Amino acid sequence: MMPAQRIAENLAFINWTLLTALAVGAFGSVVLMRVRTSATRGFLGFSAACAAAFGLLAHLSDGALVQAAAAPGSTVVIDPAWTTPRDDALIAFAVLALAYAFVLGRPAGRFVAAGGLLAGVAAIAFGALAWGGDPLGTAVALGQDLLLAAVTGGVFVAMILGHWYLVTPKLPEAPLILLSRILFGLVAAQIVLFAGSMLLGAGSGGGPFSPLTGPWAQFIWLRLLVGLVFPLVVSWAAIQTARSRSMESATGLLYINVGSIAAGTILAAGLYFGARLIA
Repeated sequence: MMPAQRIAENLAFINWTLLTALAVGAFGSVVLMRVRTSATRGFLGFSAACAAAFGLLAHLSDGALVQAAAAPGSTVVIDPAWTTPRDDALIAFAVLALAYAFVLGRPAGRFVAAGGLLAGVAAIAFGALAWGGDPLGTAVALGQDLLLAAVTGGVFVAMILGHWYLVTPKLPEAPLILLSRILFGLVAAQIVLFAGSMLLGAGSGGGPFSPLTGPWAQFIWLRLLVGLVFPLVVSWAAIQTARSRSMESATGLLYINVGSIAAGTILAAGLYFGARLIA
């Protein structure tokens, strides 16, 4: 079966991965910015509400997973025992993320934040348990999905923050610099994971670096160049422009990064669910 067709058959899982990554990663970034920076309550509340919306969309898409796995020719084996816990965790996450938008700065805020983070990570963990297979496969899937969430949600919040500077020009540049630096480090970590995965054959069963020339090579190279190397360069450029308070340039770069990182997340999910390749 052609790789493109295999990916198309697993669009439900790819969609779930992207939406969950946006939701959990964005909320984690909001909590981090609340604790570590002087970001405004308006920005934090809006971003938390966006995370809740993505969580709701992930919940609505969750019902298609079991049906997609049961379709003829599907390569994904899903354990239905984790369906209800995963869906419940997404509902709890969406509720708590929305609640956090209204309790920012209040004593209850830290408890709501902790609960939301726990529910989000639980949803990702239940997903890994459902289709990760053996304990090692589950651990690998969980690690990859958490990293995808941190990068995908993080760049979305960074883009919103950059836009916030355009309407509130007196904001200090430190929050955007911090978030851009973290994003740069996370993308670098993804590149290290990619290199290690390719060295081990990426789960293909072949020799070192065999996926780079195998039937999935086109998508592997797209993942590397479009979803990893390009975002790393753009993240570095965003740091430099933010440091010089060129906020319009920084925001434009972050808009580009949202697209390239989202494309990379889609490719990573497509490779995993289509061929069990870790990239």
